[in-house]
Amino acid sequence: MKLPRISIANLPTPIEPLPRLGAYLKGPRLWVKRDDLTGLGMGGNKTRKLEYLLAEAQAHGAKTLITVGAAQSNHCRQTAALAARCNLGCILVLSGDSSQKASGNLFLDTLFGAEITWCTQDARSEMLKKVFDTAWEEGKRPYLIPLGASNALGTVGYVNAFEEFVNQKSGMDYIVVASSSGGTHAGLALGAKMSGWQGRILGISIDEPEANLQEWVAELANGASDRLGADIRLKKEDILVNADYLGEGYGVLGEPEIEAIQLFAQFEGILLDPVYTGRAAAGMIDLIRKGYFENDSNILFWHTGGTPALFADAYQDLIISSNNHGRQAG
Repeated sequence: MKLPRISIANLPTPIEPLPRLGAYLKGPRLWVKRDDLTGLGMGGNKTRKLEYLLAEAQAHGAKTLITVGAAQSNHCRQTAALAARCNLGCILVLSGDSSQKASGNLFLDTLFGAEITWCTQDARSEMLKKVFDTAWEEGKRPYLIPLGASNALGTVGYVNAFEEFVNQKSGMDYIVVASSSGGTHAGLALGAKMSGWQGRILGISIDEPEANLQEWVAELANGASDRLGADIRLKKEDILVNADYLGEGYGVLGEPEIEAIQLFAQFEGILLDPVYTGRAAAGMIDLIRKGYFENDSNILFWHTGGTPALFADAYQDLIISSNNHGRQAG
């Protein structure tokens, strides 16, 4: 079944080899899927999901997009860019400190003209409802986009992304991807099941225990299957998750993430973000060092974007102060 979609992303995103990083790690052959290059507001994985959500929003006559996230939310930044591009209002409910300097994603939110409402993380759901109700009463015809654009409809964006990947380079043994709100992971898992792909989708959890994430990703995948009219069901046991790399918590940058960011930058000239791809890459690197993957295998790291968060003041200070690996010639 074809669902309404408004084309925004620069697709297909390229798949590139990572020869110098692979040689440094002395492990399997490494590749990267560059969904950091989707284009909308400096790109990222949410753009694929937002193509479907925008189509639904416009079908409902929406005039304002409302969504929720952390202060350095990549999703909120892409939603704000989408609203600007489509002449829609945008209200972001962000958890964090309203007095912080607007750097990184937060700077771009303001540049795109989004209205920002601050609250604590615990009060986020209540504040989101309040903001939506107020916007409705004021005649702004709001459309609510969930955290990470991760619902059944948004997940369909990554079912399509998997089909795109297979048409580019199907001979991969693993796909490694950051998994948090779950929509990207769910779409890839469903796409793999629908295509009969023999590889494995490994989600590196950013902030959730393994069982919780498995259950949520399976639920999203099944919801997307329903939206597509497909007779496919995934059980939580079908979802491969590694939750060993949660570090000190969501958004807390540690030495493993800093090392991963430095290695990708200094060996391949590719920028990771401090929250999602930095943590997922750190997990992948550790698993390579532990021999989790066969040395003759091909591993695809699915880059979900988030580069602007590198320019948030707090993260820059930590990365700069850390020991630098130094660029190696050869």
